[in-house]
Amino acid sequence: KHDISQRCRMKKISLPERPQWRDHAQEVGFTFADMHGERYWDETSAYAFSLSQIAQDIEDPSTELHSMCREAAAHITASEELMDRLAIPQTHRDLVAQSWRKGEPEIYGRFDLAYDGTGPAKLLEYNADTPTSLYETASFQWQWLEDQMAAGTLAPDSDQFNGLHEALVTRFAALFAPETDLHFTAAANTPEDYATVEAMAWAAREAGLGAHYCDLEKLAVSDEGQFLDDQDRVIGTLFKLYPWEDLLRDEYAAHIAPSGCLFLEPAWKAVLSNKGLLPVLWQMFEGHPNLLPAFFEADIKDAISGHGPAAPHVAKAFDRAAAQLAAGHVTKPILSREGASITIHQHGQVIESSTNTAYSQHPRIIQAYTSLPQHDGFRPVIGSWIVGQTCAGMGVREDRSRITQDLSRFKPHFITP
Repeated sequence: KHDISQRCRMKKISLPERPQWRDHAQEVGFTFADMHGERYWDETSAYAFSLSQIAQDIEDPSTELHSMCREAAAHITASEELMDRLAIPQTHRDLVAQSWRKGEPEIYGRFDLAYDGTGPAKLLEYNADTPTSLYETASFQWQWLEDQMAAGTLAPDSDQFNGLHEALVTRFAALFAPETDLHFTAAANTPEDYATVEAMAWAAREAGLGAHYCDLEKLAVSDEGQFLDDQDRVIGTLFKLYPWEDLLRDEYAAHIAPSGCLFLEPAWKAVLSNKGLLPVLWQMFEGHPNLLPAFFEADIKDAISGHGPAAPHVAKAFDRAAAQLAAGHVTKPILSREGASITIHQHGQVIESSTNTAYSQHPRIIQAYTSLPQHDGFRPVIGSWIVGQTCAGMGVREDRSRITQDLSRFKPHFITP
């Protein structure tokens, strides 16, 4: 245990940019360092942390949160009611449930956490299926650290919470025999997605495995029902940067079970990458210091009206959280990306709403609002990365908005000596 009253808030420190960093970015294929006319990678400043902040407030809680999520996955996949609440298509619920029961392996995921340096960090959501920003977290910000220490900008004994690449290598080596062929796929002409799958493939190759890339649009199904790449090679294991929420609604989903192909991430991740996970976690672990109160919007309506099978139970939990929710809450569709269709309420007023409403048709959850810290007009979110079942590194994104959206900036971080 630690005394958070003695902890300092996280710091944002202005630093000189490396003179040739843009040239280096082009050389290594980091072509999306600028996007939509805005900086994406921004090293004009960096976030500084102490070792205790990282270890006690980010690393250990993230590992614990992932363990809790696995308990939730077991609970959800065994419940037809919860599968329905999470809008898992009826046709493929057996695929999802069997994926969990068979213990199909997971590779990675990313928690988004609200944290100001004093703890405890609060879980905003879990990007458990197709999180991006992997390359810039694992590689480019580590190179930044080494360059800044070499230049004397940072102390020579500075560090970074970043064992992400090494953890991925170890994970692949533990799961697959040497020289096993893996396939990797993402939508064509999406540099950020390609960087993520290439970072994965790089780790697989370093683990002694074969790694073949194929555009998502070029995958095919053989007459025998097996998945094929663009050279007609049979795919035995496929890492796909294509979300299960879409794949389960795609015509190709019918071929998954009979194909014999192992998917990474596995189908059971569909219940963790869904924001319906958040009220399930609160139901299972109410009061946990790293969780925010969260409820299905439909449950709250039932509880208020006194109707519905879970109404009394939900009503009691809602009453315990009512004051916190009244002070501030966020409505989120169970399926949403990059902040789309999210609305923040405080004291009965809408204080911010995303302009992208692409996911507004989905059922919603309500989660207690926690404000992000502000630094120079930007609000940072911590992305803590899970590899296997352990937290292995982190990245920081910041946005001017209270809702972290697609124009957020990636900021490097370091641990002070």
